[in-house]
Amino acid sequence: MTSPVLLDVTDGVATLTLNRPAALNALSVDMMKALADATARLAHRDDLRVVVVEGAGDHFMAGGDLKDFAAHLHLPPESRLATFRAMIEQYINQSVEALQALPVPVIARVQGACAGFGLSLVLGCDMAVAAHSAYFTTAYASIALSGDGGVSWLLPRVLGRRKAFELLMLADRFDAAEAQRLGVVNRVVPADELDAAVAELVARVVRGPGRTYGEIKRLLNASPDQSLGAQLQLEAEAFARCTSRPDFDEGINAFLGKRKARFNG
Repeated sequence: MTSPVLLDVTDGVATLTLNRPAALNALSVDMMKALADATARLAHRDDLRVVVVEGAGDHFMAGGDLKDFAAHLHLPPESRLATFRAMIEQYINQSVEALQALPVPVIARVQGACAGFGLSLVLGCDMAVAAHSAYFTTAYASIALSGDGGVSWLLPRVLGRRKAFELLMLADRFDAAEAQRLGVVNRVVPADELDAAVAELVARVVRGPGRTYGEIKRLLNASPDQSLGAQLQLEAEAFARCTSRPDFDEGINAFLGKRKARFNG
């Protein structure tokens, strides 16, 4: 049986593929478990330079698998509450936190539907490249849900509280151009150029100062919860660590020598 999540690591580039194309990569319970397992495996590797998250077929993820949800409707409210809470805490939360904690950039490759947890997952990545044909919605409120996967933490930090409230409450669909305008994705390209655009970005990351990217990610992840003084201290410590590494020497020498830097990550 094919796994609902595929993980490939080649030359430091990890590709995490949501693999239920016939179901528009809708999030089933099996996919939740497989995603948690795959992200945990990534967390234990020390050879990564970049991670790409993508959907198999024509879509990224069309939200949760409502057939799986419906299978729990026979449960009394107390049992249903405990079941869904356990699934989210054990699988969804673990996956999101694992991706956030990785000391390398995580890039979402988005095409087709990106709804519900699919949108949460994209927001949890560090960068996102989308095809013109991609479309987005929070989706949760349309089936009387409040959201998961960190959407209530991530969305207001990207859009501001008012717009985040609007998108979560109304669950309106928006296109790739609007997603770029809002800051949900970084770049939008024609569908037939999506693979090339992601590959180019991945290549730039691989050629870059990888441990510096890890410092940048840690600083940005920490900043919402820090005072200015505390964040300044974190910056000073990260800056100092960067100066102690060979890539800093290479960067300085390349600049002074008027040549392109050759970082080793």
